[in-house]
Amino acid sequence: MALSARVVLVYRKSEYSELLARHATYGQAEFYLRSRGRSIDEVLARHTHLESVLHSVSSALPDDVRRAEVERAELDRYLFGPEDIIMVVGQDGLVANVAKYLDGQPVIGINPDPARNPGALVAHSPGRAAAVLSELRLGKAPVQERTMVGAMRDDGQGIIALNDLYIGDQGHQSSRYTLRLPGPQAERQSSSGIIVGTGTGSTGWSTSIAHDRALLDRLPQPPSRDLIWFVREAWPSPATQSTMTFGVIPEGEAIELTVESDQLVVFGDGIERDYLALSWGQRLIVSASSRRLRLVVP
Repeated sequence: MALSARVVLVYRKSEYSELLARHATYGQAEFYLRSRGRSIDEVLARHTHLESVLHSVSSALPDDVRRAEVERAELDRYLFGPEDIIMVVGQDGLVANVAKYLDGQPVIGINPDPARNPGALVAHSPGRAAAVLSELRLGKAPVQERTMVGAMRDDGQGIIALNDLYIGDQGHQSSRYTLRLPGPQAERQSSSGIIVGTGTGSTGWSTSIAHDRALLDRLPQPPSRDLIWFVREAWPSPATQSTMTFGVIPEGEAIELTVESDQLVVFGDGIERDYLALSWGQRLIVSASSRRLRLVVP
């Protein structure tokens, strides 16, 4: 017998919750903030608002669906099922945090604070949560597939991300490698790392780099299957070059790195603690992942 749909509410602890976990009591947390010129009232107000939104969204879910909740820090230990519908309540970045743990499950992004969150990925209001869920279950909600970027080590270990991957030294210092593009192009480089971004990630790290290099018009659009890559601070020397510092990876193609440092790392979407390690001589293939985010859009 097939399981009924399950709605998994994904959220992130508020700053107030994190302060209490660190300082144990309200008084100590209040003193900590006050000593740094901040008021706990603002922090508590945002916490209360988030709790209220989570409660209202959960309460509005229909009785015929199962429900579960998972906090961001627990995502790497949570088992999502194929029947799950993911409802992310929080900032846009929370969608990126959960995306790499999914395999085709639809994601509804709920924006609890439009005054603070742009809403690029969390585009629905809390009051619309139940209606959007109903439309999705009836097959009437538009679902947009978003490309994810994947990196595969030569031993088969890999990592994926929704916005971007960083490849380089863990401390963002000098990284040595040979970069190979599709075709005959290859170059030995020493740089502060490589960023490979998606169309979704074109509002983040990629935009910052592209803006400085007057390349904003080359960024892929959110639904695009193309990727964009940048080499940061390539250093020309007798042994290394700096002519290949930017490019697009079209769908179906890839770039390859051969490591020439003791250790490099790959991490996605700014989560440095969740990384893939690379040692001397290992190869890394970077391309669009076969897995995509299925985002419910307005």
